[in-house]
Amino acid sequence: MPARNLLDKIIVVDLEATCWQVEPPPGEESEIIEIGLCLLDVTSGHREFKQSILVRPERSTVSAFCTRLTTLTAEDVAQGISFADACNILRQECGGPKRVWASYGDYDRRQLQRQCEERGVPYPFGFTHINIKNLAGLMLRLDHEVSLPQALSYFGWELEGTYHRGSDDAWNAARLLSVLLWGRR
Repeated sequence: MPARNLLDKIIVVDLEATCWQVEPPPGEESEIIEIGLCLLDVTSGHREFKQSILVRPERSTVSAFCTRLTTLTAEDVAQGISFADACNILRQECGGPKRVWASYGDYDRRQLQRQCEERGVPYPFGFTHINIKNLAGLMLRLDHEVSLPQALSYFGWELEGTYHRGSDDAWNAARLLSVLLWGRR
């Protein structure tokens, strides 16, 4: 019998990756430099904590554009852990394969999946993923998906923290998910 998902909490994830204003320099590729986490309690709808895991890039550098967008510098992420170690934290400490996880949009799921496949790192989550961006568009009866700040503004909220920082974006996305699923603000 297959293992069942634990439905007590939802792991809300936001990834930040190396990026450039145009194409990456030759030989470089977009790779994860921060994994932001927020645990959302299903019973109460409350956000329990947020965490930032900095990941040391292996195949790219942090551009000036990336620093302006995320506030993360090359020095910051050089102090991070390996991608494999970060995925191990998601698996072991957060119960990744056993819990439902969510992200604001499908980018995070695709980036994580691609990078795991390319690096030969076991995928840290199960197959149950909630796309909060898509869910927000549907539940707000929009004809298109909107950015996280735009979705929050439908409830009269502003971003808490810094936009494009993983832990802050996960925290904000978890707040949005809570109100979408349970009507709890």
